[in-house]
Amino acid sequence: SVLPSPAPTSLPDRFRMFRSCEWEVLERSLNILQASDFYWGPLSVGEAHAKLQQEPVGTYLVRDSSQGNCLFSLSVRMPTGPVSLRISFQEGYFRLKNWFSDCVVQLLELVVAGTRNNPLHFDEMGGTPLV
Repeated sequence: SVLPSPAPTSLPDRFRMFRSCEWEVLERSLNILQASDFYWGPLSVGEAHAKLQQEPVGTYLVRDSSQGNCLFSLSVRMPTGPVSLRISFQEGYFRLKNWFSDCVVQLLELVVAGTRNNPLHFDEMGGTPLV
């Protein structure tokens, strides 16, 4: 399930310099994210985990990453509690583990579909698989 987001925010101004083609990918993805129900914008990891703590397992949200080298983080309610996974942006593609796409929302759709048959394992999740 998805934790609904607050009102949309404007395009973030905290991003590093991008080539024109990368900025177009980023801007398009941000517009799609801002129209979604699960993008929370500049939310800290602590705030994200607090919001997810009382939600059912599998509930997630996307937020701006506090890491300088990542643009977004996926915060998910796992059986052991909330965890956050960094979504990187390299060479015009958003990446999470072995999946990549030029759109964050499409990346999440790929991950959801792919983990149904092949759960993800992240060190951040203490060995708990993400399905």
